[in-house]
Amino acid sequence: MNAPAVTPPLLVVEKLRKHYLAPRKWLQKASPAVQAVDEVTFSLTQGETLSLVGESGCGKTTTAKSVLRLVTPTSGSVRLNGEELLTLSAEQMRLRRRNLQIIFQDPYASLNPRLSAGDIVAEPLRNFAGVSAAERRERVQWLFAKVGLRPEAAKKYPYEFSGGQRQRLGIARALALNPKLIVCDEPVSALDVSVQAQVINLLMDLQAEFGIAYLFVAHDLAVVRHISHRVAVMYLGRIVEVADRDTLFAAPLHPYTQILLSAVPVPNPRTPAQRILLQGDPPSPAKPPPGCRFHTRCPLAQPLCQQQSPALTQRAANPNGGQWVACHFR
Repeated sequence: MNAPAVTPPLLVVEKLRKHYLAPRKWLQKASPAVQAVDEVTFSLTQGETLSLVGESGCGKTTTAKSVLRLVTPTSGSVRLNGEELLTLSAEQMRLRRRNLQIIFQDPYASLNPRLSAGDIVAEPLRNFAGVSAAERRERVQWLFAKVGLRPEAAKKYPYEFSGGQRQRLGIARALALNPKLIVCDEPVSALDVSVQAQVINLLMDLQAEFGIAYLFVAHDLAVVRHISHRVAVMYLGRIVEVADRDTLFAAPLHPYTQILLSAVPVPNPRTPAQRILLQGDPPSPAKPPPGCRFHTRCPLAQPLCQQQSPALTQRAANPNGGQWVACHFR
């Protein structure tokens, strides 16, 4: 019997780094490098949702923008369908952008207030698709229907829509060119809870219909648990744990992941919450601690943690890709 075919990953990110030079202070010999993203590695298959989670400032959004080359990475590799994106010229990269789209966090600031809703959704078609005006109008009407907007709303302007409707516009624009990968940069954090559920369910329905892959950046773990297939936990620019959703939420291994999950509100107020308090403040990414970056706040820290940075290694195997942890004692 032949072995089952292994689906090659759609996106492969290896040892991605993005360092920013901070302003040099008076009498300072060299500008310090802010290590926003450091040695980040992950992969994503077609039709899969990988969520990046972690506290504010850990590098989630910078990682996502580096994948899209909205910011230029310092080093590393980003391959889409086996093609290296970081070595492409600006014009070559522009031609690849039809397969890479983004949904921004702020559904108002990301929409051009001078364009009607229909023109906003049609803009990618004008830039890339080379279709006639009649075909664009037909495609825009189809996209409006797909995201739950009335076709007559195409004549309105962004200020005439609610927050949830604006985000639906952003989703329709991202969907216009049938992309293979959509980066969702906290797409529901600015919305009411009831509207969040509608937008998340819409994203999941579109993924099931079109096989789109999502790189989902979020800090709301309830949303992450609902939409994700796999979850990568980031701390101070590095990934500390990767696992499928059910494994991560049921049996987290890294101390930081355990602390994050303990902060999730319990639906039943009578259920005792097993809160784990995180001590101290996060170190500066301009001067990260040696060894494991979490050792200054970790309850399991030992002298080895200060001397050697743990590699992200597989601790448990399962049909969903295994559980990978960067910790000496897990």
